[in-house]
Amino acid sequence: MSEIKPKEKTATEDNEEEKDWEAAKAFFDNLKTRPKPQYAVTIAVSSRTLFNMVAERKIFEDEGVEKYVAFQVEHENDPLKTGPAFPFVKALMNVNTRLRKLYPDSEELFDIVLMTNNHAQVGVRLINSINHYGLTIERFCMTGGKSPIGYLKAYMTNLYLSTTPEKVAEAIEAGIAAATMFMPKQDSDLSDTQLRVAFDGDAVLFSDESEIIVKKHGLDTFFEHEKQFENKPLAQGPLKCFLEALGKLQRKFYAKNERLNCPIRTFLVTARSAASSGARVLKTLRSWGLEIDEALFLAGAPKGPLLQKIRPHIFFDDQMFHIEGANELGTISAHVPYGIGQKYNKGKLIEEPKKKE
Repeated sequence: MSEIKPKEKTATEDNEEEKDWEAAKAFFDNLKTRPKPQYAVTIAVSSRTLFNMVAERKIFEDEGVEKYVAFQVEHENDPLKTGPAFPFVKALMNVNTRLRKLYPDSEELFDIVLMTNNHAQVGVRLINSINHYGLTIERFCMTGGKSPIGYLKAYMTNLYLSTTPEKVAEAIEAGIAAATMFMPKQDSDLSDTQLRVAFDGDAVLFSDESEIIVKKHGLDTFFEHEKQFENKPLAQGPLKCFLEALGKLQRKFYAKNERLNCPIRTFLVTARSAASSGARVLKTLRSWGLEIDEALFLAGAPKGPLLQKIRPHIFFDDQMFHIEGANELGTISAHVPYGIGQKYNKGKLIEEPKKKE
């Protein structure tokens, strides 16, 4: 009986095998470097903040979930367009690359979680889109039509970004930093090498205690109050913990003498006046052991033009008119629905509709 010799591989088959091996190696290398949740700064983003799914959402609203899922499956090899959180996520990953070069074994990195109420069948298109853009997102939470908010604490989330105000409000109520993202009206040229994050002060980094005085008693009383309590730190607001997490990663660069070349830069952009109410803000940050790279006191001037110069990957504010002004000039903005400011629009109290008798 003649011996059966194995079929010799062609050059094409060898090449394909080598590609498969490289892909498998890259996958397992990524798993080894992905941080453990307890050490990571975890950013949870919804699918509609990471990608622009306006057209797909319209199918869901007009034709229902079955048609929506069928459309996504049919188009699962077509990459989704990028959404408002996309530049921010890319910038986070650039920071991770720099951190890995300085600290190859460190697990103090950004970890992105895709947090969505999409059905699992839609997951293939999301995965294909993530791979198309070269994003490193390994953790998904797909809840099949249910709200994903209950999972945020289980994922040890430091920041949650969504396009749905109700979900964001629910997250903040649960004590998780969160904001509603908006697509800017025009494109902006953002940094490829430095993550830039801009924060409002009151009702974002700090509580709304001072803003309550402004709204109820006016500016003069507010200035007197801030002078009187200049040395008393403000209570923390919903985004304080996220600034703290950014500061922790910044210090890793400072420890390697990389302060001037740090890939994270933070900005305070506040409507407060520096001379009359700025000292309390700066002393509060100092009391928390936190640094802010740039502090900009606008004394009531519009924030949009200044943000246009800063070009942050994300700007957090509690007042919708600041968000709208920033968006008009191309700044990617995120609304923090917290504090007394939610009852006002452009300084005027929003009247609640009268109850029918």
